[in-house]
Amino acid sequence: MDTRWQHTTVLLNEAVQALLTRPDATYVDATFGRGGHSRAILQRLDPRGRLVAFDKDPEAIAAAAQIADPRFSIRHQGFRSLGELGPASVAGVLLDLGVSSPQIDDPGRGFSFRADGPLDMRMDTTRGQSVAQWLATAETGRIAEVIRDYGEERFAVPIAKAIAARRQERGPVATTAELAELVARAVKTREPGQDPATRTFQALRIFINAELEELQEALGAALDVLQPGGRLVVISFHSLEDRIAKQFIARHSREVVDRRAPFAAPQPMKLRALARVRPGEAEVAANPRARSAIMRVAERTAA
Repeated sequence: MDTRWQHTTVLLNEAVQALLTRPDATYVDATFGRGGHSRAILQRLDPRGRLVAFDKDPEAIAAAAQIADPRFSIRHQGFRSLGELGPASVAGVLLDLGVSSPQIDDPGRGFSFRADGPLDMRMDTTRGQSVAQWLATAETGRIAEVIRDYGEERFAVPIAKAIAARRQERGPVATTAELAELVARAVKTREPGQDPATRTFQALRIFINAELEELQEALGAALDVLQPGGRLVVISFHSLEDRIAKQFIARHSREVVDRRAPFAAPQPMKLRALARVRPGEAEVAANPRARSAIMRVAERTAA
């Protein structure tokens, strides 16, 4: 594991405090990353407690191998596989979404436009297409759709056309610097302090890793694996993820009446919304990447 790329865990104490209700129970860190949350959870568990972690990134799996604790285990899987743990088997599920700092900061991973590197962006480098491979063959309309829908980018069409034109003239875009330069020429105006490529890079990363689809599957699986009284803690870093988490918690926090059978008892609610937490000023000052974080907490009912 490369130690050059350090990660500062966002909302560390708040997340662990919200998650843990019993020190002798089993918990899930569904996004191990570099293990900041996992180590803090293990410190608060007693000898009977257990922690199961998930991560798709081979480098995260290598980092997890350094934790020599019999209460801890890690699975080289995305968090959509949560359901494999079995019904009502855990007392808490933590989802810390997005990309970890080591992934962003290592140019070899291709997540960032700040340093040149291969245009990859896969969370799991052992499988699937890279962004460069996808852009080499995707239709212009589909590229525009992805950039618009996942990046909320209003210049999606000119960006897609620029990528397609470059492909025709000189071959496909292969590096992060090439893509960032193309986007900068296609984007006419941008919010102060934001790089023109920010939204495009976000969109391509979310798409290539199927992040939103996986999040929806994982939230559904969390409902099944949580015991009554178990906690669901979701930390998101942009509006698309937060909207999915917010709507999921809201949908399961109310009783559902079947309009076709108005006299039937309503379906009881499966979650109770507990909290919405933002990082404090001190945390944002120490770690600017925490600025956009939102943590939502819900509790599983007995339904």
